[in-house]
Amino acid sequence: MLIFVAAAALSYGLLLGLTPLLARHALARPNARSSHKTPTPQGGGLAVIAATIIVGAIAPVILQTGHGSGLAIALCAATGLALVGAIDDRRPVEAVPRLILQAVAVAAVVTALPPDVRIVPAVPWWLDRALMLVGGVWLVNVVNFMDGIDWMTVAEVVPVTAALALLGWVDVLPTSAAVVAAALCGAMVGFAPFNKPIARLFLGDVGSLPVGLLLGWMLVLLAGRGHLTAAILLPLYYLADATITLMRRIIKGERITQAHRSHFYQRAMDGGFSVYQIVSRVVALNILLAALAIATIGTSPAVGMICLVAGAVLVGLALWSFAGIGK
Repeated sequence: MLIFVAAAALSYGLLLGLTPLLARHALARPNARSSHKTPTPQGGGLAVIAATIIVGAIAPVILQTGHGSGLAIALCAATGLALVGAIDDRRPVEAVPRLILQAVAVAAVVTALPPDVRIVPAVPWWLDRALMLVGGVWLVNVVNFMDGIDWMTVAEVVPVTAALALLGWVDVLPTSAAVVAAALCGAMVGFAPFNKPIARLFLGDVGSLPVGLLLGWMLVLLAGRGHLTAAILLPLYYLADATITLMRRIIKGERITQAHRSHFYQRAMDGGFSVYQIVSRVVALNILLAALAIATIGTSPAVGMICLVAGAVLVGLALWSFAGIGK
């Protein structure tokens, strides 16, 4: 709780000072694919990531828990991706160099993992690590893709990190990852008042890219302790919306590197849902997914499968509703 409060206060305080500066130098101007109508400062993720890294680095020293499970590398990689995002917020980076830099950051985190951390023990070690790399890069982009309306990333990250911090508290997740989860949760709560609809500040790529990286690192550590089902359930809504949308665009022959408004939550807005209606459903869904994830801990594979199916059904119903079919 102290970690959460410290990160929330630091994030909020940094944003108070940064917002006027960002308003002068980092405006996101609306276009045909935007959900906002007026130029709005972006780059709030700078404070979110700074608060997460500062508190995440200092807390283990104070708590005398050590920087295990590649914490230092994860925080350094997140810093690197924040720099990439900051550059991209000011002047868009081409897709290929951007993807390469993301892969380098994720590879650094994967390489620093203990050798015994496996997400799919049944496959060869090299394939397991390759799956981590591909999944990590995808999650980095998923968080970026889904950060398209006010409070959306807050609605996703706060429940997920709160659940991860709780799992760390009961020793299901390594302490270093639990500390980062509590810090990131607090930092996002500190950002929430600035991103409240109608937002006066956006997260920006400087925030969404490293947030995706840190989430991926924590979820891999959770899966590496034998809780793959829980690690899938926690980010399931984001993964489903982004992945299904990507597949639909590929099937239609659309250029996947081009900006668009075809995510399910964007289709919901175009169909008449308000931002509050969308994010309230996402929060409620993520709380249910977190409860299902926690319910899989220490239970039989059968219970885990039931929870996974239940989570998939809940996500499917949400997407169905957002697409306008169930409205």
